[in-house]
Amino acid sequence: MSSTILVVDDEQDLVNLVCYNLKKEGYEVICAYNGTSALELTWEKQPDLIILDLMLPDRSGVDLCREIKGDEKMKKIPIIMLTARSSESDRISGFEAGAEDYVVKPFSPKELTLRVKAMLGRTKAEIPDTLELGHLTIMPREYRVLVADEEITLTHIEFKILTVLASFPNVVKTREQILEAVWKEDAEEILDRTVDAHVKRLRGKLGIARDAIETVRGIGYRLNHKPTSAPTTS
Repeated sequence: MSSTILVVDDEQDLVNLVCYNLKKEGYEVICAYNGTSALELTWEKQPDLIILDLMLPDRSGVDLCREIKGDEKMKKIPIIMLTARSSESDRISGFEAGAEDYVVKPFSPKELTLRVKAMLGRTKAEIPDTLELGHLTIMPREYRVLVADEEITLTHIEFKILTVLASFPNVVKTREQILEAVWKEDAEEILDRTVDAHVKRLRGKLGIARDAIETVRGIGYRLNHKPTSAPTTS
């Protein structure tokens, strides 16, 4: 069964071009030209990926991205933002809203198609079904995270960063290593600051476990796990 992709943009010619190239690759494509329709289609169709324009006639693409990522039913759908703006602040806004990737207009349809393939082709690393680290319980195959037995909601990227760190407890992972593990083929085009933005949001959601992610100044991050000592016997 082919993947379904929702393309959201108010420029009909651009939508037609993107849809044509995606359909050539065998994807099922559905289209929306404003935020309201996009939200309805996302809820109804549950696409495998969304290509979302930053500027829509009825609302901001960033706001729509944030709403999708904040919904339990839709939060796992990866989002690639389309934007005519190339400033760092705009890219950071998209990532902080939960978008997994961005493409600046004008763009090559081939480049966008390759990014879609890369996003959909990423598989979970071969790690245990459950990782238990202090207050954290991570279930990669179920896409669930518990903090002190309470489930929390993470975006796709936040979950992947946490899994990368949790897979190597007490080991420093550089920003470059995190970029490579999370963004794969696109790592060279993503800024180090993007990692920092996602880690900041991740910490904010971890509550009492937030300090488990330590910043190693000038290098990267590590998930500090101190195993509980076995009780002593007299």
